[in-house]
Amino acid sequence: MAERKAVNKYYPPDWDPRKGSANKRVGQHPLRDRAKKLSQGILVIRFELPYNIWCGGCGSHIGMGVRYNAEKSKVGNYYTTPIYKFRMKCHLCDNYFEIQTDPKNHDYVILSGARRKEQRWDPVANEQVVPEDKATQKKLATDPMYKLEHGSDDHQRGKDKVMSLAQIEESRVSMLDDYNLNRKARDMFRTEKKQMKDAAEADRAILERASLNIDLVEESEEDRKLAGLMKYSVTSSYEEKQMEKRKIIELRPIFNTEDSLVPTSLSLSSSPSSSDVSPNQKQIPAAVNQQGDLKSKLSRVLKATFKDPFKSGGKKFFGK
Repeated sequence: MAERKAVNKYYPPDWDPRKGSANKRVGQHPLRDRAKKLSQGILVIRFELPYNIWCGGCGSHIGMGVRYNAEKSKVGNYYTTPIYKFRMKCHLCDNYFEIQTDPKNHDYVILSGARRKEQRWDPVANEQVVPEDKATQKKLATDPMYKLEHGSDDHQRGKDKVMSLAQIEESRVSMLDDYNLNRKARDMFRTEKKQMKDAAEADRAILERASLNIDLVEESEEDRKLAGLMKYSVTSSYEEKQMEKRKIIELRPIFNTEDSLVPTSLSLSSSPSSSDVSPNQKQIPAAVNQQGDLKSKLSRVLKATFKDPFKSGGKKFFGK
């Protein structure tokens, strides 16, 4: 159907070729609806996006190569090269975006309605062959010394490429022995698998010993250094502390005889004066002093009532 409209195979019987084409006879343009704004300098064409863009209306990503019915119009010239502008509507929303040609930089520029997805790079850094600009070509044609220097640079660049090709060839030859490569890969995988299994067993043992249910991260060099700087002090268990207390109690005498042998006058005279008492001793609470007095009184009463059976030679017990 589109071919029939474009070619115009049908001619009516009353058509006279001396009066013009069939389109002129019926008052139509050969491009039909595409040329409805031709009086404004706008022609509808099929435009293909030169790169990936982001729509400014809906924010959707539109890939390179998507085609639109765009309104093409001429907006200026770069020397003798015309500059064209293309206006099209996003197929996902009602937003319009405009793209313009840039003959100076051999590129397309987005004017409004969208933004470019930056995927540009330097062709020289990407090791691509960059054509010489007009000024360099003119200088090569007119300056023999510059042409000689430029040729030496190309020669050196060619030598570098030969070295790269040799490395590629060496790598290709090393990949021909697929049996040994497969064996080395399997050995490496077995070693890594064993290391991973040992690490998992060690982590599981740590988690069971500490009663934890978390995922342990891998050790780092910084963790090893910190662990080497740490020092641990030996702490006694509860049973060991209880045994030490029992030993102290067993070694303590049953009756304290020191307080009974010391006279009261001597104990009073030997007591330090208030001026000789240190500030720390002045701060002893009264409850502690009362407890000591009660203990000494109780020991004196017991010693006055009972005698030490171990000092009597086993003949006298408790005043008998």
